[in-house]
Amino acid sequence: MGKLHDSIKPVHKEFIEKQHIFFVATAPLSADGRVNLSPKGLDCFRVLSESKVAYMDLISSGNETSAHTLENGRITIMFCSFEGAPNILRLYGKGFAVLPGTPEWEEFAPQFKIYPSTRQLIMADIDLVQTSCGFGVPLYSYEGERDIHFEWAEKKGADGLLEYVEKNNLKSLDGLPTDLGQSPEVRKSGSPKDQF
Repeated sequence: MGKLHDSIKPVHKEFIEKQHIFFVATAPLSADGRVNLSPKGLDCFRVLSESKVAYMDLISSGNETSAHTLENGRITIMFCSFEGAPNILRLYGKGFAVLPGTPEWEEFAPQFKIYPSTRQLIMADIDLVQTSCGFGVPLYSYEGERDIHFEWAEKKGADGLLEYVEKNNLKSLDGLPTDLGQSPEVRKSGSPKDQF
């Protein structure tokens, strides 16, 4: 049976820091809008306080999380153990993107490894933590991280990454604007051109 907590406890933080993968879920307000669920890795997640978390987000084929959190803020982040004791931990809260070139970026980016292809930080103010058993989660062994994204980004170069973002990351699948699409002044002054 699941247990509910009003904040991230030290034992939760310890569990989170041991995981190599987590999953992020968001959705638009529209009943027929597409729900997004994305896996993340690369040691990109940080617990910033008992009620705030963030992860470093790389350029990818879409930008659904940014679009959905810009529209309504709802976000769920899930961790589950693939080795050792079977546990699942979910963080519920309000998410938002932080872009390069903003004061918030200057505050939070130093806590992450920032790559040339980093497009934003996804932050979340957490108001509910749920823990539950993971009896149905299979056992897996961690082998390491993939290099494919970074090889791709290096081949693209700064201008190619900017072009890719402009083509693929400014709107959601349902046509909602992302933070990158919503803030052309920020893009021109600090993100993504200066960053890429």
